[in-house]
Amino acid sequence: MTALAHETLEAVMPKVTTSPSDQDEAVWQSWKAMNPPEGYHAEVVEGFIEVSPTGRYSHGRIANRLRRALDAFLPRGEFAAYQDMNVVHHRKAWIPDLFVSLDDAEEHVTEDGLGIDAAAVQLIVEVVSAGHDNITRDRTRKRREYARAGIAVYVLIDDYDAGGTVTVLSAPDPGSAVYRDEVRASYGTGATIPSGPAKGFTIGADITGSGGAG
Repeated sequence: MTALAHETLEAVMPKVTTSPSDQDEAVWQSWKAMNPPEGYHAEVVEGFIEVSPTGRYSHGRIANRLRRALDAFLPRGEFAAYQDMNVVHHRKAWIPDLFVSLDDAEEHVTEDGLGIDAAAVQLIVEVVSAGHDNITRDRTRKRREYARAGIAVYVLIDDYDAGGTVTVLSAPDPGSAVYRDEVRASYGTGATIPSGPAKGFTIGADITGSGGAG
């Protein structure tokens, strides 16, 4: 996902002095009112509205390979892999490249119907796209956001890290916004999910290819 805009509160609301909770609400309402053009989507990440286009072919190929493989691996009728859906947590909204939740998740849909509550999400995967803003968002800002939300496993598939790596983050500490456990594997060597419904699933060269963009 290549960043098109990274809007602060000042960019979308008048310059007034507000409390952090009021700022969050203002950004949230601005996000809900947005209507991005076709081919783009908007997220709220650490108090910012970010508008990004859909990924390139190579990005989408990895995400779709992974979804097909996960759907075949996950317990039939219990869990499923999802794409193109909002994950919502405390006035934040993300559209991960892929996430795993209950196959029948109706009771976890937010009251306004905008997405699924983060509490029901077991695993999130982001496929990193080129560009400083994209790399920083997935490696740093979203890493903190997902840890704050208590997402049990966060996987980064990163063409731009040492020739291609898969990083598996687990054991989140929401209070500190960090993951306590981290395992990195080079493309082609395989990285295994340590817990949750996808425990034992390995992301290998059949999904990532043998080498990244460098």
